[in-house]
Amino acid sequence: MKSVLYSAVLFALTNCLAFAQAPSARSLGQLLYLPIYSHIWHGESDTKGQPMKTLVSVSVSIRNTDLKKSIRITSAQYYDTGGKKLREYLPAPKVLGPMATYEIFVPRSDDSGGSGANFVIAWKADTPASEPIVEGFHANLTVGRSIAFTTSARPIPPE
Repeated sequence: MKSVLYSAVLFALTNCLAFAQAPSARSLGQLLYLPIYSHIWHGESDTKGQPMKTLVSVSVSIRNTDLKKSIRITSAQYYDTGGKKLREYLPAPKVLGPMATYEIFVPRSDDSGGSGANFVIAWKADTPASEPIVEGFHANLTVGRSIAFTTSARPIPPE
């Protein structure tokens, strides 16, 4: 049984590493969809049919992966589970130099997005640049029971 579990873990890690090493495309910009969660449902349902709800904070990390070129983050729009735009997290475009990171923080106390919240992030470059890596790190790090997980952005195809 241990060898089966070990093999499954090794297989999963190997596939994740292979995915992480895939070469990034060069682009003049994109719209990116990042799924995030302001809370997660878990456990058994209560007498009203609702499962337990745990709030999580989210750190959105936008990383310029280009070694030589800057990119511009032009928008970071936050939407709730129903698709309603809640706010723009970027009041003005932000230039990210080579290998720089821009972070957005959604506090645990803000559960307005719901379990199906998301960001739509737009970026541009003056000349073709490596596509950024955009991830959401979700955490509730309380004593005795902690949860943490990540989500990754995906390009939204142009119209």
